[in-house]
Amino acid sequence: MNELTNRIQAYIEDIQATQIENIQDRAARIEAFRVKYLGKKGIVSDLFEQFKSVPNEEKKELGKALNLLKVAAMNKIEEFKAFVEEHQEQTSSNDLTMPTEFAQPGSRHVLSVVMNEIIDIFSRIGFTVAESVEIEDDWHLFSALNFPPDHPARDMQDTFFVEKEEGRQEVALRTHTSSVQVRVMENNKPPIRIIAPGRVFRNEAISARAHCIFHQVEALYVDKNVSFADLKQTLLYFAKEMFGEQTQIRLRPSYFPFTEPSAEMDISCGICGGKGCNICKGTGWLEILGCGMVDPNVLKACGIDPNEYTGFALGMGVERMAMLKYQVRDLRLYFENDLRFLKQFDAIV
Repeated sequence: MNELTNRIQAYIEDIQATQIENIQDRAARIEAFRVKYLGKKGIVSDLFEQFKSVPNEEKKELGKALNLLKVAAMNKIEEFKAFVEEHQEQTSSNDLTMPTEFAQPGSRHVLSVVMNEIIDIFSRIGFTVAESVEIEDDWHLFSALNFPPDHPARDMQDTFFVEKEEGRQEVALRTHTSSVQVRVMENNKPPIRIIAPGRVFRNEAISARAHCIFHQVEALYVDKNVSFADLKQTLLYFAKEMFGEQTQIRLRPSYFPFTEPSAEMDISCGICGGKGCNICKGTGWLEILGCGMVDPNVLKACGIDPNEYTGFALGMGVERMAMLKYQVRDLRLYFENDLRFLKQFDAIV
């Protein structure tokens, strides 16, 4: 790590020493400087790629140095901009080498960052990404997942129906990405090990803690002799990778139509260390996802013999994960495109 840190420090010193001359090709030199450090294949981007392979215990110090490098490059660009504005030639002719504006580099949305982090964690233990349509029929959305005909999720208060007519199969905007799991099980033989990230829709009033549009990542593992112990170990691995090695988990009995037994998973509050605070409402625990063993009826509906195969499934909300990780208190901020909010996450990769 010392070698990488020394390289970063050398780059920072080089940036600070760089000067722009009042010559005709100054715009080209500014652009070359930007591409060198902040371009898609530039020095900063390359160092952030190397950062991914650094041991966890070294990431804090190295991450701080990387952010200093990025800020130094951005500040130098601003310095160049001020220089150009101050020394622009007052002539009737236009300098066609001058850029029209100095655009700030963009960044990924915090939800994209968190979703990609979840996908990366599961991919390291053999899970592959599966995607499907956002407008689903009743079979893949409810019936194949063991939802009884009178289940509340079928009611108009929870689901955006596209087609709902007597004698015809209902079509709706998907309320969960579990429908992706059904399609995978219908078209593939075990072993199956997939995660299903995507956008989902529910007919709910928009508030600080609820929205009609949100994102989920669900995981499914079906094979011979899959047990609840496999599920618990997977959940513990995920929690420690996502929230830190000190994170503890607990499972509470729950109910979902498509899993049996079912559980809700809590993690120890990273804000108060489990002592109790306003974030965890004094309990020391934060609920993050639901999980359980795949119900035999679901396996049977998808053409998989429940006497030969077992499996587990889990699902989490990406907005919820981002709220816990970055202490975001209002879900609506994710969708309002307020630059004051979004720029807080510029340094996240």
